[in-house]
Amino acid sequence: MSGSEYTFKLVQVNLPEPSKLVVMCDKRKRQCVCLCQVYKSCLDGLLPNYQAFYRVCSRLTKHQSTLLSGQDKQLLVALAGMDVSVPHVAVVSLAVCCRALKLCKVPAAVLHAFDDIRLQPASQVVLGLPEHLLAPHAQPSPHPVQLQMTTPFPVTLPECALPADFNKQHGLLAKPYKHLVHRAVLEQHMVEFKSFSTNPFQLNRKGIAHGSRTWQNSEKQVYLFLGYCHHYQQVSQPTLQLFLSSPLIAQYVSFHIAAGHSQLYIRNFLSCAKCVLRWWQSKPGGNHPSFVEGLQWLQTLGLQVADQLPRPSKDPKGLADVGKWMSAPRLVHLIHGAELQSQDQMQQQGVTVETSRYMHDAALAAMTFSHLPPVRLSCIRSLVVPAYTGPCLYPDCKEPSCEGNRLSIMSESPLLMHIQLPHHKNARKWGKAVIEFDVPSDLAQLLHTYLGAPRKALLEHHLLIGDTCPYVFMDMHGRGFVAAAVLTLYWQKWLVSRGGVPMNPSMCRQVFVDERQSNNATAGPSNQGAAMVMGHSVKQWDKWYDMQYHPRLAQNAVDGMQSWRAAMLQSHPPAAPDLTLSSALHCGHVLVSDSEESRYQSCCSDSDIDIDLD
Repeated sequence: MSGSEYTFKLVQVNLPEPSKLVVMCDKRKRQCVCLCQVYKSCLDGLLPNYQAFYRVCSRLTKHQSTLLSGQDKQLLVALAGMDVSVPHVAVVSLAVCCRALKLCKVPAAVLHAFDDIRLQPASQVVLGLPEHLLAPHAQPSPHPVQLQMTTPFPVTLPECALPADFNKQHGLLAKPYKHLVHRAVLEQHMVEFKSFSTNPFQLNRKGIAHGSRTWQNSEKQVYLFLGYCHHYQQVSQPTLQLFLSSPLIAQYVSFHIAAGHSQLYIRNFLSCAKCVLRWWQSKPGGNHPSFVEGLQWLQTLGLQVADQLPRPSKDPKGLADVGKWMSAPRLVHLIHGAELQSQDQMQQQGVTVETSRYMHDAALAAMTFSHLPPVRLSCIRSLVVPAYTGPCLYPDCKEPSCEGNRLSIMSESPLLMHIQLPHHKNARKWGKAVIEFDVPSDLAQLLHTYLGAPRKALLEHHLLIGDTCPYVFMDMHGRGFVAAAVLTLYWQKWLVSRGGVPMNPSMCRQVFVDERQSNNATAGPSNQGAAMVMGHSVKQWDKWYDMQYHPRLAQNAVDGMQSWRAAMLQSHPPAAPDLTLSSALHCGHVLVSDSEESRYQSCCSDSDIDIDLD
């Protein structure tokens, strides 16, 4: 019987009593056995406990024993008659097993039996495989092997301190662990999970299909979690089955908290974990109640993480104190100076790689801030040149005639350039409405100059002869800014070189909104139109970008109250009612009576009268 990485056979071992043992053969024709099954089937009673045997095997393998998962684990559990809830199945080669048996000083008959399996594999009695064991794996079955999460679920997060060998690059995509990504089981899991998440029509999935960017984020979160399990939890063969372990997830969340990561980072992982659980839930045998409990447990954990961990401060004053904020006037002057200097250098020194790169950077900065309301960085990164005639480069585009996010030259004299952005963050919510506008004349002249000889010089310098890079802006190697992090680092380095601060380019949007919403805002575009170019709405300004929204409204209200109070004092008050004070005293109180009514009113209660009578 074949699994994903092993071939299985059920053999008879004479010890001298006949016993059943599952022998596995991997792709290198190496025979392996399960430690737990060897002990339970053949050694129980011969050794004091299983832990002693496991420690000897672990020492011989230098704690690198393989842990089975997925279909291989299910087959082994079914063939060996083991408990289906066993969390880990450790496997070693027969050679290591024989050395461990010798060190454990088992009887000679046991050693001879295992040596016979190792040295003479054809001499074993291969037992038939019952149909009920084959059914879950070889053909459809109404009773598949049951999948379930590890229970009980943790009721609190464990304490976690950063280990001494803490390394931020612990994911499986880091160089030391990249080979693990190509293990057969993990590769198969990722192919199935991606198909489940990205298929346009997947009716056993909750919600719509994941876009390319959402899938990249999910894939990144999966590899980070599996890398943590491999590096810090000593899991030699990480697979998506580790997401079924709620204690591992709780430890991973504690690890992030100890590392000082933001609540958004942790909640993104928990969202990914829920997607993986739903994938497991859709597989045969995934109808166990523990999945419903696990999804609710993850939901509760995410809500409490959001409540307990503070959001990073985006207040302008706090950002300025740590050197990550520039005011709008200062930023506009800095970018304008870079534009003028790039044009002067081009006139004085001609077209060189250095002057071309300088003009490229000035054009990139001018597109990010100053001339336009700050467009989303994803739109700037994906902007293609006017000469590009190929298909749309947006990976999720389904329109056959779409030209993508494009910079176009409408006319040369007078110069008129146009930008259309069909692919932006809110395109789906806006009913596929396109953001498009004519480029201001100063910016159009700068872009037109750059797209000529300077851009060609850069392409030739990076051995990309001709317009082989379809994007307007490119990194230091002549490639488009496909990854957002590359553009962020590039922008920060340029800004510091110009005398600015290492501010994230996406922070330009907050700088712009902060100036437009302030009490001393200068004349400029309408808020609604600017928000449209930025790809959102004015409501989003108040909610996410304008950190002074509530303090400013409160202060304006208090300041306005002084004018209101002065107006009230200057107005003529209404005539006062005719009230007189009565000189009659009762129980120490002064009674006020109306002039139209002279009837005596007592202020005493019944209890007061009783006290007086007493």
